[in-house]
Amino acid sequence: MPGSVLVAYGTTNGSTAGIAEAVAGVLSKEGLVVDTAPAATVTDVGSYDAVVVGGALYAGRWHKDARRFLRRHRRALAERPLWLFSSGPLDASASEKDIPAVPGVRRAMVRLDARGHVTFGGCLQEGAKGRIARMIVRNGKGGDFRDFPEIEAWAARVADELVEGTKAT
Repeated sequence: MPGSVLVAYGTTNGSTAGIAEAVAGVLSKEGLVVDTAPAATVTDVGSYDAVVVGGALYAGRWHKDARRFLRRHRRALAERPLWLFSSGPLDASASEKDIPAVPGVRRAMVRLDARGHVTFGGCLQEGAKGRIARMIVRNGKGGDFRDFPEIEAWAARVADELVEGTKAT
């Protein structure tokens, strides 16, 4: 049974970090040793048995720190179980239907033989960084669309696969 898992993430306003912490919490409850870290700060993944990487979506692209993380660690990631998640839609669509990975993430999934991907709703609230983000909030299009029960259910499926080695996500 894999015992150590890294949950790395790329975020600008903290929403994806919150999702990563929720995923890590579920994995920990299942008996796994979990580290959570901003993707830009991770220098080595060799000591981890599995990796989960999340990235916020901006204009149809994954957060640059998540993209760079996958490139920087591609060899090591291809040798261990890997799951990816995206966060971003600022409406209920992520909870209502399966939103496919954006093209760059789909390519990474194939190259790295990722075991799964899911898109969760995002969160953009007052005080957001960036001109466009502030404009979205000012125009009333912001809010918190993260569905934590859904996030926790997905993380539980990842944990099951790691612990039992048989279930797919």
